[in-house]
Amino acid sequence: MDTEIWNEFSNNWDKLAFESERLLAQKIGKSVEDISEIEISDLPKTGKERETTVKVRVNQNFFRKTVLAAYSFKCCITGLDVPELLNASHIIPWSKDEVNRMNPRNGLCLNAIHDRAFDRGFLTITPELTIKVSKSLKQFKNDAVQDFLLKYDGLAITLPNRFIPDIAFLKYHNKNVFRI
Repeated sequence: MDTEIWNEFSNNWDKLAFESERLLAQKIGKSVEDISEIEISDLPKTGKERETTVKVRVNQNFFRKTVLAAYSFKCCITGLDVPELLNASHIIPWSKDEVNRMNPRNGLCLNAIHDRAFDRGFLTITPELTIKVSKSLKQFKNDAVQDFLLKYDGLAITLPNRFIPDIAFLKYHNKNVFRI
C-alpha cells in the first residue's frame, strides 16, 4: 500500500504538497494558512482567487521545506547553514515546467547569492553534479567574484540525503538557462 500511495503522489507533486499540508493542519487543529505561515492580510478576502493564492503559497512553502530538509539545511555549494539565507532553487524555472514545480528533484538548496547566479545563468550544475561557472564572469577581475563564484568552478556539489537532482532537469538548465 505504501508503494501505491507513493506512486500516486510522486506523479503529482502539486497535489502531494497541498494535501500533506492540509492533512497536517487538520491533525493539529490549525488552518493551512497558519501552518504555512501565510500572512492572512495578504490574501484576497474570498472566492476562487483566495483559494488559488493559498494553494500556491502552501505549495511553495512545502517545496522550500522539502528541498532544504533534503540538503540538511545547507547550501549545496558552500555549506552555509543559515536557513534565512537559503533558497529552494528551481532547476527548471517555475514558469517553464508546471508539472515539476513541486518536485523536489527539481530543487537545489542554494544560498541567496548562488541562487541568484543560478537563476540568471551565471552558474549551473552539470549532469555530473559539479559546479560550472559562466565564462562571462571571468571578465570581472575583483576578489569578490573570485571568492563568491569562480573558486567553486569544477567542484562537486554536496548531495542531498534524498531527492537527488534529476539529470534531465540539470541538462535543461545547462542548455536553456546557463550562459556559456
